[in-house]
Amino acid sequence: MQQDSRIRIGKIHYTNVWPIYHHFPHERFGSRLEWIEQVPTGLNKAMLAGEVDMGAISSFAYAESHDRYELYPELSVSAYGNVNSLLLFHKKPLSELDGATVMLPTTSATTVNLLKIVLGKFVGVTPNYVYAAPSLDTMMKHADAALLIGDDAIRASWREHPYEVSDMGGLWQRYTGEWMTFAVWAVRKETIRAYPELVAAVHEAFLESKAAGLRDPDPIVRKAQGVIGGTEAYWRGYFRNLSHDFGPDQRRGLSLYFRYAEEMGLLPEPAPLHMWADNSVTR
Repeated sequence: MQQDSRIRIGKIHYTNVWPIYHHFPHERFGSRLEWIEQVPTGLNKAMLAGEVDMGAISSFAYAESHDRYELYPELSVSAYGNVNSLLLFHKKPLSELDGATVMLPTTSATTVNLLKIVLGKFVGVTPNYVYAAPSLDTMMKHADAALLIGDDAIRASWREHPYEVSDMGGLWQRYTGEWMTFAVWAVRKETIRAYPELVAAVHEAFLESKAAGLRDPDPIVRKAQGVIGGTEAYWRGYFRNLSHDFGPDQRRGLSLYFRYAEEMGLLPEPAPLHMWADNSVTR
């Protein structure tokens, strides 16, 4: 934890978090906040190293180090069914991927392990997993399937290609009937101890920003069109399909994911959800 009174907030470098961040009231906090934007795996490492104090990280990264963090209520990147930005491109049916080469992106933690759970536990196949930079053409030159996440997956899905596409959120819902939470808002425990009032104020500001994004998605849709491309209709549907809540339904689905990950040896121990509560004295 740094010695001055600023909190460093991580921001995932993908459009799926924009509805929570877009309307954040920066002016309210002056210089007390510093923003650090990276892909999920980068933020996961930065949080673990204490280089980021709070923010969105991969759900799986939370589970690996759950004793260090608490989770903000009502903030996540979740879906009940298709996500449209967590996609497996494959040359043959999932049931024929036993022993096949499946390329995984270096940018993801949660979805990589979700794929291993779905294929291993539900489809009953064990591919050979290889990590690669997130480029569909390069990945598929040497593989039978490739997983892409975030804006890389969105751009690839718009292109002409000969592959079958499976949505990881849709597969999880089909096999479990549950929600899937891909990213959570975590806060380091020492940050909570050092700055309880500021941690509470930031949570409140994030909830306000999320509510404003739900009320008026137009600027977020326009920004996505400008940065990524695509149609207004696509982005309206995309953001409508996502949920940024983290209530009982989302928590139940995430707890099931963690249980399966532990059963399959992807996690070394159970990962309970440590929820943050506002215990700041002055609020």
